[in-house]
Amino acid sequence: MLLVTPILLQQPVAAEEDEVEDETVVEDEEVAEEEPAAEEVEEEILKNVSPNAETTLLFTKPTQVPGGSVELPAGKIVEFLVGFANKGLDDFVIDSIDASFRYPMDFTYHIQNFSAIAYQKTVKSDQEATVAYSFIPADAFAGRPIGLSINLAYRDTEGNFFMDPVFNETVQIVEFDEGFDTEVFFMYVFLVAGSCLVLFLVYTFVGGSKGKKNVAVSKSMETGTTNDDVDYEWIPRSALKTPGSNKTSPRQRKTQKHAGSDTE
Repeated sequence: MLLVTPILLQQPVAAEEDEVEDETVVEDEEVAEEEPAAEEVEEEILKNVSPNAETTLLFTKPTQVPGGSVELPAGKIVEFLVGFANKGLDDFVIDSIDASFRYPMDFTYHIQNFSAIAYQKTVKSDQEATVAYSFIPADAFAGRPIGLSINLAYRDTEGNFFMDPVFNETVQIVEFDEGFDTEVFFMYVFLVAGSCLVLFLVYTFVGGSKGKKNVAVSKSMETGTTNDDVDYEWIPRSALKTPGSNKTSPRQRKTQKHAGSDTE
């Protein structure tokens, strides 16, 4: 009897421990189930859209394949159109569109923000409107996936503001391959022009130095006496050679002949 009593006393304790463990497990499961509900509520708060408005998005530059992954060129302009349809009875006013790059694993982390464009465009009942937006992805994002978030802000006539994330997906930033690269072409043009300029300067410098040497040598050559100290009074004028003396007119030749015959 003394040995059986402790065993009987231990059984209720073990049962109580099991109940406590089960309760903790059930509480943990309830907390885990409540967390996604909180995230859904947060998403619904961020996605504040009107049931009377419908939006669509279309990439025009570059065009995308329907159903495929979106590829955007790095360093080039990207253009898209956002369509807005008013299905209600009240008017809507399209306020602005903004875009931003997000971290693909966490869309709450902003990597690059683009400017918001204000439109202030009124869309009446049963009418549609289209607005355009463009941006340029940075070259540093080439070759990597990145999250793209595009938000459309609009309001109704009662002053209620809405924010519709028309695009919120991961895109691929690719390098733009051109058949003819203008940057490389102009680089080669400048290189050729620079080499021609250097050759011209070298040729001018070498030719100028040779010309200076020739001038110096010609100055050192003997040219004879330049001092005209000779007395020409005792020399007959007919023997002197003056510039233009050989060029005589026919009358002068006749007078010279007559003078020669007289002397004879």
